[in-house]
Amino acid sequence: MSKFTDAMSLVKKAKKIQKELKNTEIEAAAKDGSVRVVFNGEQHIKSIEISESALSAGNKFQLEKEIVNVVSQAISKSQAIAAEQMKEVAGSLNLPGF
Repeated sequence: MSKFTDAMSLVKKAKKIQKELKNTEIEAAAKDGSVRVVFNGEQHIKSIEISESALSAGNKFQLEKEIVNVVSQAISKSQAIAAEQMKEVAGSLNLPGF
């Protein structure tokens, strides 16, 4: 195959992966279930759910902390999924480390 054909094939694979990531849902939740976040593979928030018990008065600091933790978990998961899917494309380029 020519370099142009190889490049076009890689672009096609990358676009396919991007579409798959857009349709992939990643969920993360607090251990106690008080906060649940759903992201897509492009790291866009699809939904956030907060339990009624987490909304009690005097719980603001803990709730904020849980939201940050759960969002961070979801971002880490989505980055790992994207990196795994991109290995196929990067491997085709024969780059060190892939």
